[in-house]
Amino acid sequence: LMHKYQAHAATDVTGFGLLGHANNLAAQQKNEVAFVIHNLPIIAKMSAISKACGNLFSLLQGRSAETSGGLLVCLPREQAAKFCSEMKSLNSAQGASNGAWIIGIVEKGDRQARIIDKPRIIEVPPRGSQGANQDNSATNSDPSSYLS
Repeated sequence: LMHKYQAHAATDVTGFGLLGHANNLAAQQKNEVAFVIHNLPIIAKMSAISKACGNLFSLLQGRSAETSGGLLVCLPREQAAKFCSEMKSLNSAQGASNGAWIIGIVEKGDRQARIIDKPRIIEVPPRGSQGANQDNSATNSDPSSYLS
C-alpha cells in the first residue's frame, strides 16, 4: 500500500517513541521540512497510566515506547485518506484490528518534528477488542503532505 499511495518515507515506531522516530525521518528528508503532529496514537489505557505515574516516561510528549507502535508513513496529502481507508478495509476483511490514522502534517521547516501542545489522543485498542476497528482518521485539507 505504501508504494501504491506514493509514500515518501516510513519508519517503525518503537523505543524512541513517535517523536523520536518522526525527528529521525524529518532530518533525512530531501527538502527542509518539519513534521507537526496533531494526533497521538497511544496504546489504550496507557494515557491514564502515564498520568497516574506522573508522566514518568513522557508518553504524552511522544517520547515513550507506549505510543501505538506500527509504522510512521509520509504520504502525499491527496493520498493519505485513501491509504487509511484501504488499510482499514483490508484489515477488516482479514479480521485484524490494526488501523491507520492521519496524525499530522508536513510543512516547510527545520528538519525536526514537534507535537502540538494539546494533541488529540487516539487510544489504540488491543487486537480483537470491539473498538479495534473504529474509524479514527482525522483530516486537514491545508497541508501538502500528511503523516500517517
